[in-house]
Amino acid sequence: MTDAAPIRVLLVDDQALVRLGFRMVLDAEPDLSVVGEAADGVAAVRLAVETRPDVILMDVRMPNLDGIEATRRIVAANPAARIIILTTFDLDEYAFGGLRAGASGFLLKDARPAELTSAIRAVAAGDAAVSGRVTRSMLELFADRLPASAPVGAPVVDPTAALTPREREILLAIAQGLSNGEIGEKFYLTESTVKTHVGRVLAKLHLRDRVHAVIFAYDHGLVDR
Repeated sequence: MTDAAPIRVLLVDDQALVRLGFRMVLDAEPDLSVVGEAADGVAAVRLAVETRPDVILMDVRMPNLDGIEATRRIVAANPAARIIILTTFDLDEYAFGGLRAGASGFLLKDARPAELTSAIRAVAAGDAAVSGRVTRSMLELFADRLPASAPVGAPVVDPTAALTPREREILLAIAQGLSNGEIGEKFYLTESTVKTHVGRVLAKLHLRDRVHAVIFAYDHGLVDR
């Protein structure tokens, strides 16, 4: 039995000391490997192509090209890219912008090493690096920046038409910030069954992860703002 290949991580931050701190934490983990460092968004976009990392830790405030636009360009070029936004405040407009641009979550720069490594592993596995509850709080804070409702008289299209009734219930529960365990309790389902439903919801709606399921629900007026 061979060991799995380490998760390849690209570090993006304009402060060398910050990058050094992250590298020291990641180098201590046998299943994580730093494949490159970038000091601005321009270099991040280039290195994302050159190194093909599994996960990118992306600062938002950088010279030349900020992390939000860098995230947008990287995801446009490679939809499978997994990006974690690094921010100073947990309800930061920049973090929200990063999620809208395609990031799979965000982390505080002063997160504990265990939080950092857990987030990287979660995102590499296709999950989100931020709880649904916190994501919902962010969306509520910046709800006025979401697209407006369809004009009166416009054709009404059900964005969840591909979902079964149970899957739609699961989507709404995700949007309400419930964890898999809480969803299971609400609908009397095992956690493994909930995970299966969540996976089907994401696949049918072509969503990257739970974060974008919440954004989808808000964008389409499925939950109250």
